[in-house]
Formats: sequence, C-alpha cells, structure tokens
Amino acid sequence: MPAQDLVAIVRDVARSIERCELTHISREPIDLGRARLQHEDYIAGLGRNGVEVVRLDADEAYPDGCFVEDAAVVLDELAVLTMPGAPTRRGEVASIAEALAPFRRAIERVELPATLDGGDVLLAGRRIFVGRGTRTNDAGIEALRRIVAPHGYAVTAVEVPGCLHLKSAVTAVDDGTLLANRAWLDATRFDGFAFLDVAPEEPGAANVLRVGDELWAHAGCPLTAERLQRAGFPVVPVDISEFVKAEAALTCKSLLFRRV
Repeated sequence: MPAQDLVAIVRDVARSIERCELTHISREPIDLGRARLQHEDYIAGLGRNGVEVVRLDADEAYPDGCFVEDAAVVLDELAVLTMPGAPTRRGEVASIAEALAPFRRAIERVELPATLDGGDVLLAGRRIFVGRGTRTNDAGIEALRRIVAPHGYAVTAVEVPGCLHLKSAVTAVDDGTLLANRAWLDATRFDGFAFLDVAPEEPGAANVLRVGDELWAHAGCPLTAERLQRAGFPVVPVDISEFVKAEAALTCKSLLFRRV
C-alpha cells in the first residue's frame, strides 16, 4: 500500500534499555548514543516515505518500551491491545492505547491469563499467523481468534521453538512470499505461500519491514539481502545493530498500520 496511507507509532529509546528483557541471547553492552542515532534514522526513513509518525516520549520505567509493536495488533477494522508475556512490559500498553484512539474507534483487549505479544502476530491478507512460544500462550491465541473472527480473519497457531517471536523467524516480503528461517518455526502451517530462506550464516535475518514500496532489511545481514535482490526484491539496508543486542528487529520498533 502507498506509504502515504500509513501511520507509524514509535517511542523514543530509554536510557534503561540496557536492562531490557532477554530470552534467547546473552546480554551485551548497548551503546545508548548509537542506538538513539539508529532510531532517529529509522524514524527519518518513515517520514521520507510519507508515513505519518506519532512519536511518544521514552519512559524509563520500561526498558523495552521502544519496541511498540508488542503492545497492539492493528487491523483495518479495529485495534487489539495485547497482554505482553513479560510482566515487566504490561504497563507499556496504556500509552499505546491512548495513541491509537484517534485512529481506531473499535479497540479490544486481551486479558490475563491470556498472553499475547504483537511480535508473534503476522498478518497476511485475511489470515493471521500467531506464534506460540515464550511470550504468547494458547489462551492468547484463542483470545485473538475470538476478537477477529467476526471481521473475517482466520487465525493459525504456529509453533516457534527457536526464537523469541514469530516475526523473528518469518515476515512477508509481498502478499504471497515469506522470508523465513525455517529452522526456527513450523513452516508447514503456511500453506499457499512461497518461501525465501535466509542465508544460513544469518539466522536472524528473517525480519524485514515493508514501508510503502520499500523493503527494509537489517544492514548487518548482507547475504540475505543479496538473496532478496536476486529474487527481485530490492532492499533498503537499515542499521539496527544496537537493537539486535536487545533481541529486537525492524518490525519491533514501530506499530505500522493503514489509516482508514
């Protein structure tokens, strides 16, 4: 869709990001200054493409707060506020709800004991794939299914044994093609889609972000970018190396949705 039809909610990077949640990787020092510069470049790229950017202040109480994708799932018909699987992140949702209010009149909520992270939710047309892993449980998947079913969406659960979120392992490069690390998920659940595989040397390269006509990929994964280029998908490299240390990726850093 044209980028001019898109809205992106972003949040500035808190100094406390060094205390971010980690599950599958070891902690490394995060260069705060460099992380903030990378975040500015990311936001500038959204604006360059005509995306309307809603920018929220950093909140030092939430080290992972800049990863706004996890706090909501936004469809054309409604927004669904999540219940993050990490208890330390649940307070992030309130400010995202406030930011979404001007854009979606219908807003639903996932409630405990259900847990759901937005990073586990991959939208592909009227199909929604949801990763079952450390942050999203069966009750969370069922809660999302119940909320979206009246709007014509089908929800498919996907086992994600190898990484933090579903979108760490797979994202869409177009409406029918997925970029994936198939070692990290149950790829049999994606019937009807074509697969492109990440370079074996770059297992974390599957997370890409479509911004209008651009396809953003982490600059630290050049071998996978080369594969995408050969398959006919021109790539815009975006450096998020400091956020990779926080077990994050490109889609994590914005809540990107269509203005309706």
